[in-house]
Amino acid sequence: MTDRKDPKEEAGENVRCAQADFERALGVAHGARRKAFAQAQKEGLSLREIGEEVGLHRSRVGQIISGK
Repeated sequence: MTDRKDPKEEAGENVRCAQADFERALGVAHGARRKAFAQAQKEGLSLREIGEEVGLHRSRVGQIISGK
């Protein structure tokens, strides 16, 4: 006898694992973006200038920097 999982059960496990990996990577990316935006502001770029660089409205840049 083999101890193989049901294919649907294995597929479900793979999907959950992929989702967890995605959420973890997304959290890291959000943090890195916030830090980079805050550093750019500290170095003298305005919210408008940061927004122009990345294609976002200045109000969204402000929200990202403040963690919203």
